[in-house]
Amino acid sequence: MRKVVVIGGGAAGLMAAYAAQNEGAEVTLLERNEKLGKKIYITGKGRCNLTNDCPPDEFLQNVVRGGKFLAGAVRAFPPEKMMEFCERFSLPVKIERGNRVFPVSDHASDVTKMLERACRSVGVDIHLNEYVKEIGILHSTMRDIVSDKAAYSCHAVVIATGGLSYPSTGSTGDGLHFAKALGHRLIPCVPSLVGLNCRGDFAKLQGVSLKNVCLFARRGGKVIFSEQGEMLLTHYGISGPLVLTLSALINRLPLKEVELFIDFKPALDSETLNARLVRDFTERKNEQMKNVMRGLLPAALCIPVLNAANISPAKQANAVTKEERLALVKALKAFPIEPVSLRGFSEAVVTSGGVDLKEISPKTMESKLQNGVYFAGEVLDVDAFTGGFNLQIAFSTGYLAGRAAAQAGNLAE
Repeated sequence: MRKVVVIGGGAAGLMAAYAAQNEGAEVTLLERNEKLGKKIYITGKGRCNLTNDCPPDEFLQNVVRGGKFLAGAVRAFPPEKMMEFCERFSLPVKIERGNRVFPVSDHASDVTKMLERACRSVGVDIHLNEYVKEIGILHSTMRDIVSDKAAYSCHAVVIATGGLSYPSTGSTGDGLHFAKALGHRLIPCVPSLVGLNCRGDFAKLQGVSLKNVCLFARRGGKVIFSEQGEMLLTHYGISGPLVLTLSALINRLPLKEVELFIDFKPALDSETLNARLVRDFTERKNEQMKNVMRGLLPAALCIPVLNAANISPAKQANAVTKEERLALVKALKAFPIEPVSLRGFSEAVVTSGGVDLKEISPKTMESKLQNGVYFAGEVLDVDAFTGGFNLQIAFSTGYLAGRAAAQAGNLAE
């Protein structure tokens, strides 16, 4: 019987362990934390958006990096199969806005329990509070995995230790160190799906929630992102759904080259907005501009937008010139924000970067450099937008890696 060691008891590791044991291997899963799936507990604000109910082709359109590499894995174990897997192991699921899939219970802990239940049903040997120190070299067909408690001899090892995001959950880069020691090239890791630190005083804007706005970004005069939705102003800059999506697209760019703008009135073109201002200024001609603007914006934003248009907040509406009014239209349609840096890994939903995909077989997740070494999940240089896509990547790559590790040699390219 083939012996397989899985390092990491998160989404990818648990699925890999199940798949390998289900294929007839003898699996030992080693998890450094005191419990399994620690990062799963905090996903989806504690509800766990575990996948997205869409076909593989649509799924792959939401992958930011590694889409071509992931095509085989997502088709071998698509969202549909993941949902069936949940139901088979007594976790009813429901579909919400944007095809996001959650457990009916709304408890992320139930997802972890389901994965553990699946693993134990096939006989996976689970070890908690056990930290892997070293992956030994291959001797004939076996290699030793050395932990702080024991050494395990195995035919194959699946590295599913996560990336660097939310290090408090145990994602401290162990797998990246293992990969480097085994000769793999690493793509530098950066936070993804994270807020942006921005220049300026945002303290008075903290907590302002913007809905139905358009956030757009330019680089070298070219629009590289434009999307309508929700965002949040914070003490450090900007966050919220639009910003998380944006971060995935610009996190490897020099931010000094990226110009950001908010269109507060995307439903109105500049001409229509100008006519609206003319009407407002006429109706409230004797009021100060800082008060007139409250009909257009949240109170905290009135003065910053007026400043961007070089209009005194104390100026009366009937004193605003045509040039000033057009400048205000521009400020409302393209309010500039200067990004300085990404927020850190402690706040990032996922890690962008990791083991170079060129050195991994997309059909098996096996290393092209080391026989019997497989990678799954966030340790790989793959990442996607929010909506359940990143967890499904973990499940799909974990399934493929575990199955291949158990079948060794039968799935050669």
